[in-house]
Amino acid sequence: MRCENLEVSLEGSGSDGIIVVGAHYDTVPGSPGADDNASGVAALIEILRALRSAALRTTVKLVAFVNEEPPFFYSRQMGSSVYARAARRRGDDIRLMLSLEMLGCYSHAPGSQAYPPFLRWFYPDRGDFIAMVSNLRSRRALTAAVRAFRSCSDFPVERLASPAFVPGVAWSDQVSFWRAGYPALMVTDTAFYRYPHYHCATDTPEKIAYAQMARVVDGLSKAIASLAGSGGQPML
Repeated sequence: MRCENLEVSLEGSGSDGIIVVGAHYDTVPGSPGADDNASGVAALIEILRALRSAALRTTVKLVAFVNEEPPFFYSRQMGSSVYARAARRRGDDIRLMLSLEMLGCYSHAPGSQAYPPFLRWFYPDRGDFIAMVSNLRSRRALTAAVRAFRSCSDFPVERLASPAFVPGVAWSDQVSFWRAGYPALMVTDTAFYRYPHYHCATDTPEKIAYAQMARVVDGLSKAIASLAGSGGQPML
């Protein structure tokens, strides 16, 4: 069966590299995929709408990736793997890749947020924040992205630069860009560490916290515009 990545490119006025913003549009069999990952695709479309008239210095490419879920995950058939390898062959100067991976679940309830071992001592126990997660090589780009988000949004954001072997850290399309040598990070509601309907038939639209998600997407749109130099010099 033939399947394709879908890309829209917003060309920048300068020669300041490329920012890639991506979200996978497939889901696991049997799951409607409202949070995983229709929420990411909806955010991608809204970010495109918000940026389409912006005066960007850095080119921003918005990509809907196919084949993120099993049985393709971690294989060369992942849509993001195909894309990242092609970008490396072309010599694309990708300064940052943002993987939008599940953006719709938030809770103020105590104990609503879980973590990999040991991390729970350093982060909130309520799942009311958005997380930005990178590998260690991408920590400089992570710092820039978090700073840009905080400069234009008061929505809570937590950050983690971690070895990729920590469970969940590499479980999305950013891993393909790490493998190709590009700085990349995941923007996420932390998936199964918070969302009980992960990869289930119950991952349906009424589970999404739309008001909180809208604030996150608004902050991301403004942060990406800032990183791409809308109204000034790029931050990357």
